[in-house]
Amino acid sequence: MEALQLIDLRIESGIAILVLNRPEKRNAVSDAMRSELIVALEYLAQESSVRAVVLTGNGKGFCAGGDISGMSKRMQAPAGEVAFNGWSRQQRVHHTVSLLHKMPKPTIAAVNGAATGLGADMALSCDFVIASQAASFTWSYIKRGLIPDGGGLYFLPRRVGLARAKELIFSGRPVAAAEALTLGIADRLSPADSLLADAQAWAMELCQGSAAALALGKSILDQSFELSAAQVFAQGSQAQAVCYSTSAHRDAVTDFLNAASRKE
Repeated sequence: MEALQLIDLRIESGIAILVLNRPEKRNAVSDAMRSELIVALEYLAQESSVRAVVLTGNGKGFCAGGDISGMSKRMQAPAGEVAFNGWSRQQRVHHTVSLLHKMPKPTIAAVNGAATGLGADMALSCDFVIASQAASFTWSYIKRGLIPDGGGLYFLPRRVGLARAKELIFSGRPVAAAEALTLGIADRLSPADSLLADAQAWAMELCQGSAAALALGKSILDQSFELSAAQVFAQGSQAQAVCYSTSAHRDAVTDFLNAASRKE
């Protein structure tokens, strides 16, 4: 994997710690950072030694959203190119968020400070959110005349319900950590000084099972609101057939049967 400058990546006991590393900009996502994030996420998705991923931010903020320089470039584009340039940028944004959302292993956002706009969307694209008392979440797109473009229109209603999602998106108001926990935006709260350690410990709990079973189960669960029961059952049958063939399943069943025979 190529060297990273705006993303810090380390792997500890099978847990990848992915750190947005532009603290002077509250980790706002520039084009360069987005490119590095794509590289890192693609690597983590295929690296078998990595069992889970924790996403966090360096400094006081988790992620301040899109970098203002990108907004400036968009405004300066010739009128006849604004739409296509915007569409092209959106493809990169959606690719990044999709890589995080579809990561075939558990993901946790450790939200250490403000998660604004795209930052809030990226947090919700993870499987779980643990937030420090200093964390806040803001879908502030409306204040720039925009709609959430990093997955918020999809993820937020699934977390808080449709009416509450509309209220948060239409108002663009900040949600402090305690309210985020109450609404279901955050799953756990943690003291600031132990946030990352708590996130790592939680990730370790989530990734002890079969990597194949985790990946297949996550893939089906992420589609379960859109699929019929029959479709979920069908995909589950196919996934279970794959699980039957894994060494993890065979080893676990062998151990179980051996233990049972010893008790007889």
